[in-house]
Amino acid sequence: MKYTEEHEWLREEDDLIVVGITEYAAEQLGDIVFVELPEVGTTVSKDDEVVVIESTKSASDILAPLDGEIVEVNERLVEDPGKVNEDPIGDAWFFKIKPEDPSQMDEYMDDAAYNKFIS
Repeated sequence: MKYTEEHEWLREEDDLIVVGITEYAAEQLGDIVFVELPEVGTTVSKDDEVVVIESTKSASDILAPLDGEIVEVNERLVEDPGKVNEDPIGDAWFFKIKPEDPSQMDEYMDDAAYNKFIS
């Protein structure tokens, strides 16, 4: 798994990248009350805003970590946004992206680097 400085996690799954937010991010946001996901088939560029999250504390955007196409979204989060607080690293992923250039993953942090980043 890789991590961004915006507290997103990225997990390779076949030729796709699954994207979610870390436990740290979920804790900082507080209770998630709303999630707006991108449309499947949307082509995104790195750092495009793709997901809107609203919590009892604030609103946040999740940025595209890579250039590519959104191929799947986790519709369960629209119906039950609180899942993000319950299982941010597991069932509460936001979207899957087919990367144009998988080597973009190389610039992100591994577990040790991310843990140092948040400590």
